[in-house]
Amino acid sequence: MILNQSPAFMNLNKLVISLLCLTFIACVKPKPDEGAGDNWAHYLGHPTSNQYSTLAQINRDNVGKMELAWTYVTGDSAMYQTNNLAVDGRVYAATPYSRVVSLDGATGKELWTFDPSSVHDSLADGDQRGMMYWSDNGKGRILTSKGSRLYTLDALTGELVTSFGEGGSIHLGEGMDIPGRPNVYLNTPGHIYKDMFIIGANTGEDVPGAVRAFDLWTGRRKWIFHTLPRPGEFGSETWPEDYLDKTGGASDWSGVSLDTKRGIVYLSTETAGPDFYGGGRDGENLFANSIVALDANTGERLWHHQLVHHDLWDLDCPQPPTLLTVTQYGEKRDIVAQGTKMGLLFVFDRVTGEPIWPIEEQPVPESRIPEVKSWPTQPIPTKPPPLMRQKYSIDDISKISPKAELMTRDVITQSGNYGAYPPPSLESVIMFPGYDGGFEWGGSAADPDGIFYTNVNEMPWFYQLVPTRQADGSAFSLGERQYLVNCASCHGADRKGNPSGGFPALDVLPERLTRDVILQIMKIGGGRMPAFDQIPEARRLAIVDFLFGIESSSGGRRNIDENTPPYAFRGFQRFLDDEGYPAIKPPWGTLNAVDLNTGTIKWKVPLGEFEELTKRGIPVTGTENYGGPVVTAGGIIFIGATADAKFRAFDKETGEILFEHDLPWDGNATPSTYMANGKQYVIISAGNTKMKPVHGGTLVAFSLPD
Repeated sequence: MILNQSPAFMNLNKLVISLLCLTFIACVKPKPDEGAGDNWAHYLGHPTSNQYSTLAQINRDNVGKMELAWTYVTGDSAMYQTNNLAVDGRVYAATPYSRVVSLDGATGKELWTFDPSSVHDSLADGDQRGMMYWSDNGKGRILTSKGSRLYTLDALTGELVTSFGEGGSIHLGEGMDIPGRPNVYLNTPGHIYKDMFIIGANTGEDVPGAVRAFDLWTGRRKWIFHTLPRPGEFGSETWPEDYLDKTGGASDWSGVSLDTKRGIVYLSTETAGPDFYGGGRDGENLFANSIVALDANTGERLWHHQLVHHDLWDLDCPQPPTLLTVTQYGEKRDIVAQGTKMGLLFVFDRVTGEPIWPIEEQPVPESRIPEVKSWPTQPIPTKPPPLMRQKYSIDDISKISPKAELMTRDVITQSGNYGAYPPPSLESVIMFPGYDGGFEWGGSAADPDGIFYTNVNEMPWFYQLVPTRQADGSAFSLGERQYLVNCASCHGADRKGNPSGGFPALDVLPERLTRDVILQIMKIGGGRMPAFDQIPEARRLAIVDFLFGIESSSGGRRNIDENTPPYAFRGFQRFLDDEGYPAIKPPWGTLNAVDLNTGTIKWKVPLGEFEELTKRGIPVTGTENYGGPVVTAGGIIFIGATADAKFRAFDKETGEILFEHDLPWDGNATPSTYMANGKQYVIISAGNTKMKPVHGGTLVAFSLPD
């Protein structure tokens, strides 16, 4: 029985406790997992995060007749990633600005709306991807968040349930077991278990992550699991001395999944901070980049596997674990599958944590920076095979045009490529698989036949560290150093931004905003930008001085901040050709069916199209994609996700496109499906995401004609 992959030695008492827990849980013989039915009452459809619906009114034979049923324009314009809920014929949607609206599921008519900003001021929206629903003695309740607060609403009226928390809401920084009340967020909602809701958190790089359970009626914390262990806890031995003074993160921002019958909650965690400089956190770094199984009643760890050791590349687990049942050697087996940014799919026994197929530790290149020690090996599953290419080779140069071929050949010859684990270096190298996957946050679907469906990106990026001091060893100004450490990963070391990633340029910021406005946004957040209130005020002032070209009054060039890492990430940069297409041979995005009964890929098709390239005679390339699929008992896979503003239905057996419809914006969200007035509907949030600089906010519903 495999309880963990860490070299750390587990003491006897904890081993006995864990074995007793596993023995008890193994005796439970639950029925096979189901999916969503008439309602879509959970994020991603079901506590198992399987994105499966038992509905079959829309099926292979009639999906081609599906038509637009209604649209709802939110009036908000921002990245729109929400997987919407539907209960008893009502739709509950979170808008791009995190307002909540209730709609008639058959007509799209607005029934009520709730704006959290009317209760608590917050400029941060946090890319809200969903909400939670539960029933309190027959009264529906909606749990939603904006900024650092989580609210409970009456599902019938949209009014705050004032008996919950502090007049209807709680601050998500409460109960983190750290001083103060840090601003933490929910990208992704949690799930309901008994009288609790269980959530992860999106934390700053210096705030230790945790997963917590809260009382549904009062909002009081019931248990906590430190995903970044505290001194003396299991896993703390995989960190250096005084590690909590130098790091944070290792949180679960991508979501949890639940085996409600066994009482097990599954986590998938991100890297520890700083994301790219690991010199202050030498070691394996549990429980960063891990899948972890906990007793849902107590938060006690049952088993774990780390999928990236000592992450130096921001290789967060990007989506919640997917629970499903497969048939092996004639017997049913409950498993959990975890997709990664590297395009690898790890599969484990749901109870014991034993890998379904062997996992090999394979060597990776050694760091080229003395202060950064890379881990010598990384775990690679032997089955299923990778769902994308694992290295950019000379055979992968783009031939979209003669210019693209020449440019990509030159870059690959000069930069080289080391796969998803390039050696930390001051030279720019290709990062492929890239920072956004592989797998991404939209989740993966699974049906009762043990087939796993997912969309994957094949985008090349660049990876480079830059020094935070000058060549002679003297310090940059405090403001410049703090900018490089806290801001450059999104806005670039050159302050030019990353428009395709949704990060604006800051080199012209003084022309657009005043110092006071910038300081306010830095403190409490704004749009995609989280609050940076955990950074001392003197450092925030120094960053603004640097952006305005003023020598920092908070330090100056001779001030050396001992807490500033000597290196910072240059910034997220896609590798694009001169026309703006991915600088690699297609496919650039695919939809995949993986048979997890056998560990083999059943089929793979391009996902998305650039029609202008198709007209040039280039086979369909697929596009970069964000937002996941839904699979139904009708034999259909529904998905938006692509950069061509299309909504599609695929045959789940073959990958053939059976339906295609234009959307007003890219549908970068996971769809939902439900019944209202006897008719099946499929809805998706459309508003674009980081692939395009202009955003919207429209909810689009499809159904069969009357």
